[in-house]
Amino acid sequence: MSNIPAELRFAESHEWARLESDGSVTVGISDHAQEALGDVVFVELPEIGKVFAAGDAAGVVESVKAASDIYSPVAGEVVAVNEELGSAPEELNSSPYASWIFKVKPSNVDADLAKLLDAAGYTAAIGE
Repeated sequence: MSNIPAELRFAESHEWARLESDGSVTVGISDHAQEALGDVVFVELPEIGKVFAAGDAAGVVESVKAASDIYSPVAGEVVAVNEELGSAPEELNSSPYASWIFKVKPSNVDADLAKLLDAAGYTAAIGE
């Protein structure tokens, strides 16, 4: 059974989003996603300054089994990336909710977050 923190919002494509006190949104992949991928061996991070619409492909996570696009769950500009994943991509497996991938300065945070699933909705969506 996947770990699904109640304070996060989730995209059906398995990214999580957390609204920070400074108004930015931190993005990562869910515990369910990292389990499905298997051992993560590489993460392609988005460029700082890149602007995405909600649902745009923002990067790639590669594992020994597959490669999977990472989608931005909210629209906005990338303001930070987790450079540590370059040398330690396996952190996404060991701590998927501490190992964020990128942070966005959202352009329409309330509307975008409202479209994402809460923990109960995500649990239902993945059939757990």
